[in-house]
Order: sequence, then structure tokens, then C-alpha cells
Amino acid sequence: MRMPFIVIIVTYSIAIIGFLLIEGIDDKGNPYHMSIFDAFYFITYTATTIGFGETPYDFTYPQKIWATFSIYLTVLGWFYGIGSLVSLLQDKLFISEIAKANFRRQIRVIRKKFIIVLGYNHITSEIIKKALGSDMRTVVIEKNQNKVNELMLENFTPSVPVLVADAHDPVALESAGITRSNCKAVVSLFEDDALNLRIALTSKILNKNIMLAVKSTTPNHTENLLDVGTEIIENPFTIIAYQIEMALKAPSLLRLEKWIYKLDTLEKHYHPFPKGKYIICGFGRMGKYIYDVLERNGIDSVFVEIDSSKASKLTKEELKHVVFGDGDDREKLLEAGIDKAAAVIAGTDDDTVNLSILATAKKVNPDIMTIARENEMEDFSIFANAKIDHIFMPSKILIYKTTNALINPSADKFVRLLTEQDQSWGQKLVRRLIEDINVDPEIFELCINQDEAIQIYNNITDNKDIYLNVFKYSLYNRSQKNNVVPLLIIREDETEILLPDWDEKLQIDDKILFACDENAKTDIEYIAQNIYELHYILTGTEKKFIWRRE
Repeated sequence: MRMPFIVIIVTYSIAIIGFLLIEGIDDKGNPYHMSIFDAFYFITYTATTIGFGETPYDFTYPQKIWATFSIYLTVLGWFYGIGSLVSLLQDKLFISEIAKANFRRQIRVIRKKFIIVLGYNHITSEIIKKALGSDMRTVVIEKNQNKVNELMLENFTPSVPVLVADAHDPVALESAGITRSNCKAVVSLFEDDALNLRIALTSKILNKNIMLAVKSTTPNHTENLLDVGTEIIENPFTIIAYQIEMALKAPSLLRLEKWIYKLDTLEKHYHPFPKGKYIICGFGRMGKYIYDVLERNGIDSVFVEIDSSKASKLTKEELKHVVFGDGDDREKLLEAGIDKAAAVIAGTDDDTVNLSILATAKKVNPDIMTIARENEMEDFSIFANAKIDHIFMPSKILIYKTTNALINPSADKFVRLLTEQDQSWGQKLVRRLIEDINVDPEIFELCINQDEAIQIYNNITDNKDIYLNVFKYSLYNRSQKNNVVPLLIIREDETEILLPDWDEKLQIDDKILFACDENAKTDIEYIAQNIYELHYILTGTEKKFIWRRE
């Protein structure tokens, strides 16, 4: 806008100087010269075509001629200036810089903990909602303007600042606040493993203390991410493979895991996966993990893979288990032994193909167990209405696994410890949770520190013994138990106590994971933070309030 401003200043100056030099006549017939203010005032409203008339006196003909000239001169200057301004406001680079400046202002005013989410899609949208629901702000970097527009239409509350830029750009990450003390983590869940690794490297260089939640679908990239220092590495395919293994060995553990991820309630019953032959359609990334699980458990398996070029990448042992062809081809499924198989897993990345495979398999073998991979997240799921025995959705698993690791890290560790247990342990815990709470308990994490449990903290620092059972009883009636089950205690020295006893002595910085209902959660918070409520639980008597007049 420099040149338009110069043009306007020059045209105004020429017009004003002309009026200062041209002699006029006042109302008494005496000659006079305009003051600089009068000249500026007249040109101001004349150039903008307002037109208040001649001032301070009627013009002489020379002044009228100059006024006519000034009108054309200054209006042309204004047209040029306004045209340049409109052009500037339509300039994408200018708009981008304005948006970046606004984005940086939004970041500066964030005082709560926040996470940086890279890329916007159905998965990250759900992560944003869950983070906001847990009182954690989010910031998004997305290079696709259309997706940015979709985010803006979501109208998140509180607002979600979004920057249009490449996710791996160090400048963009710095603008998003990666170096700020209240930035808790960076979430990178792109399909491209190499891009995720690049982002992890860049993020750790900018802030070595930042937590990273990164997606990886291959063992090689997982090792590289571990070398970088990535804290949370999410592979939906390994999670699905582990869930299949749990369904084979301990379905009650699978029920617990899906409850933790809020994919199902505890009343959902999972039948053990049958022994026998398994037909798996698709030998991609997910198929390889399933192959390892089935081999480890001594399950006979045959894979049907449409892409014959993958043959060169398979080992001789793997090739023995692979038939190349269309998974929904009846003849190819019969060749793989579908008529005598115990289960079929439709694990391709195409939902239509997966549904077709299962429909064909059911016609050939009505008693076969059907297991499907559902790829697309839709409000209405065809899979849920297709009477499929087991459905695995990588997208949802990724959402809940990531949010658990970021928002409820104790719950994430609890899920990890589940895999080390057996069917009997899982059955007992499921029964205890349903009987003591309900079929869908809440997960609640409490840390024994000054922020979350000040009264417990104060008692322990005063060398008083406080035990876990302070959270066992109801504030309405101390003789009654709360609907609560302690699931895990994580100590500062990284000691993990699974299903701790009520007589466990609490320590400073203990992180306690509870399963409870809403009333019990409220009681636990009051007991942890209110001196009167804690006194009642410890003694059974009300603590009197002593008011002193100073």
C-alpha cells in the first residue's frame, strides 16, 4: 500500500497548494487566501464526493476551475488507492500472514495445558473433542484449506486455533507453541510413517521434553521412533492383533480393554475365538501381525491376497500360507478351504470388499465365525447391522488409545498390564466391576499432590498414615461403601500395583486409577480436597468449624 498512499498524499498536496495560492473574495468583497485548514477541509469532503458546498466563502471563477481540476485529480487518486486495497485484501499471501498473526495471538493467550494436533480428519476430530472434554486445549496445524474450513464449521468450544501450514515445518511448530511450558504433547497420526518420523525428529529438536504421540505401522519405523525418544507409539494393527490373541486366550480381557476404550460396556459378552482353520483376506500390514499371532498360538491359517506383487516380499514360510486372488471370489475362498474353516477375517482396507467377503463366506459355510476390519468412521455403520460376530475398527482404536495415553496415562498402563493376565483374572475383575459399580463404570485418575489431593498430601507430609480405604466409604453415610474399585497405583519410583488392596498405604505422588460411578467420583474429589470431609471419613465425626474474631 506504499504507492497508493504516496499517490493520495501527492494529489491532496497539489490540490491544497493550488487553493492556498489562488486568491478569492470574502463576503465583503475583500481579497483573501484560504488557510491551510480550510483548503484541507474542502479537499477532504470534495475528494470523497460528499460535497458540502463552497467554504468559507463563495468561490471565484479561478477557484472553481481549480476545484473542478482537484475533483478529477483526487478522485482518480482515491480510485487507485481503493483498487490497490481491494487487490491486497484478495491477495492470498496477505490473508495468510493476517491469519498467522491472529493464530500467534490466540496461542499467546492460552494458559491451560494444550496439545498440538497435526492434520485434521475424523480421527483427530474425535481426539480434539475428547481433549476439550477433559479440559485440555488443542491447537491444529493443517495444510489443506478445505479441511481447515471443516474444522471451523465444527465450532469447537473452547475455540481451536488452526494454522494452515505443513505439519513438519519447524516455523509452524514454533508458532503453534511447541516450545511453551504448557504445551503437553504433539500428536502425529499420518498414514505416512516417514512423515511421522520426520515430525518426531523436528519436535524433539525444538523441545526435547515434549511428549510425542505418533502412529507407526512397521517395526522399522517403531524402532526409529523409540531411538528418537517417542513416548507414545500407536500401531492400530498390533492392537488389533493383540485383541485377536486375547479373544483366543482370554476374551474377558478383551471385554475389559474395550470397556476402557469405551468401545463397549462390560455387559458385552465375547465368545472365545474358535480353534481350527482361519481364512484371512488381505496380507498387508495388518495381515502380517495377525499371521504372527496365529502362528504363536498354533492356529492353522490361510491368507488370500489380491496383490500378487507382494509374493517377492514374503518369506518361504509365509508363502506356504498365502493364496493369491480376489478375497470375495467364491472359488478362491473354496481353494483356501473356507468350507471347513472355523473363522474368516476380512482385513482389507476396502469396506465394500470386506462385506462381500463375509457374505460369500457365510453362504459357503453358515457356521463360520465372521471377523471384520471396518475402515470408515460413519454415523451409521453397515457393519454393526450386518450380524458380524466381531468388528475391529483401527480408526476408533487409534482415537481411544491416543486419548488414553495423553489424558489418562494410568488407564493406558492398566490396559498394557491386562495383556499379562489370564482368563480367570479377567472374569473375576469383570464380575467385581459389574457387582460393585455397574456395566459401564467411569475411569477416574487421582494424583496425591497439592493440586488434586491437597488434604491427603498435607496429612502424609505431617507423617500421618493415610490408606487407600479413605476413598472406600460414602460421605452420605460412612457405614456404606462407595461404588468404586481401585484398579492401579503407580508410584513415583515407577512401581505398579495392579488391583491394590484397600489397606494399601498412600504415598506422595501416587497416581491412583479408579473405576467408579459419578457419585463416588464426587466423593473421592471432596475427600481428597476438603478437610471436613476427610475428617469425617477418618473419624466418623463432623469436624467443627472454629470462627475466631481478630
